[in-house]
Amino acid sequence: MLTQTPTPVNEEALKVRVEDVQLDITFEQLKRLVSPRALTGETMLMNMGPQHPSTHGVLRLLLELDGETIVNCIPDIGYLHTGIEKTAESKTYLKVIPLTDRTDYLAPMSNNMAFCGAVEKLVGIEVPLRAQYLRVILLELTRMNSHLVWLGTHALDIGAMSVFLYCMREREMILDIYEAVSGARMMSSYIRPGGLWRDVPTVFFDLVRRVLDVFPKRLIEYEKLLTKNPMWKDRTVGIGKISAQDAIAWGMTGPCLRATGVKYDVRKAYPYSSYDHFDFDIPTGTNGDVFDRYKCRMEEFNQSLKIIRQALDRLPPGPVMTSDRKVAPPPKHEIAYSMESLIHHFKLWTEGFKAPEGEVYFAVESGKGEYGVLLSGDGSSKPRRVHFRAPSFHNLQPINELARGHLLADLVAIIGSIDIVLGDVDR
Repeated sequence: MLTQTPTPVNEEALKVRVEDVQLDITFEQLKRLVSPRALTGETMLMNMGPQHPSTHGVLRLLLELDGETIVNCIPDIGYLHTGIEKTAESKTYLKVIPLTDRTDYLAPMSNNMAFCGAVEKLVGIEVPLRAQYLRVILLELTRMNSHLVWLGTHALDIGAMSVFLYCMREREMILDIYEAVSGARMMSSYIRPGGLWRDVPTVFFDLVRRVLDVFPKRLIEYEKLLTKNPMWKDRTVGIGKISAQDAIAWGMTGPCLRATGVKYDVRKAYPYSSYDHFDFDIPTGTNGDVFDRYKCRMEEFNQSLKIIRQALDRLPPGPVMTSDRKVAPPPKHEIAYSMESLIHHFKLWTEGFKAPEGEVYFAVESGKGEYGVLLSGDGSSKPRRVHFRAPSFHNLQPINELARGHLLADLVAIIGSIDIVLGDVDR
């Protein structure tokens, strides 16, 4: 049998190929990222994105392919960089909250909670129990909101269009709750330092009960459509595997980490907002593949419903904002007749409140994993440093390990299973 020896490609010719993919790194850096076969022309370099419908945002991947098999998958991020962290340092603590909505824009209340928790920890604010319970209800609804978008788009990537339509239908119920409590369907800015913007309206309880009644049946429908579907299993079982040791080394958290068997959840490890008052389980997998990441999130729906039901049944009466007038605005009805309240309101929203010098870290378990805020105060009304520990950023890092050796068609399933939001990656 005749064999053909590949013709070596000289460096000048390869540099032309590098210019074709327009990667913003030097030629020497690229040589360290790709395999030696790319230098001889045996493998192909190809761009996926940054405007690709299956990358879930403005993500660019430089692929090295041997036929349809992925040899290397190099992520190139930064196309959506907004400078939110630096912008936050020029705002008062209260005015940072709308910025947090726009990092992981599918889990705005989780972001609000992380930042407000950091402020409360820095300043030393006690949050009323009613506000804590309402926060738990809304945070679990936010987790379900995030998971619904993940499930719908993930299934759509693999070819299951009906599931996407069903998930968007159910998500409307959660967005109606957002609108009822905050007036906005996505960027709520509802959780504030010291508690909540206002107490929930009467309709809130009926809307939440409706979610509790409807969702269990709908989750069974999703499972019937996907879990035992042979085509779904062909596209997910054994695809994009990662070990527990590697997942920890890369900093993965949330369902991506728990799918490997690691039982880590911030709500259990470092309880916040009275999560230690509620009984719930931490779903885990064993194989760390696309299918186990799917199974973990599907079970998290049920655990969220369990937590919401407990919090709603035990919801205590009382205020939803701290009595500490340093950070709490005066009641609105007082502003109409009290000059002192009007001045207090005006100064709080224009000048803000001062936080002491110090540095704190506060984390929550968002739908994608550990969402943390590193907050540094300098004694003024503006933070000296704000840094978001975004789960999407850390979960995306091992994409090369997850994709290597799989077919190009498997890559969309792997990306979908990570559940990234590029606003969370780039910031």
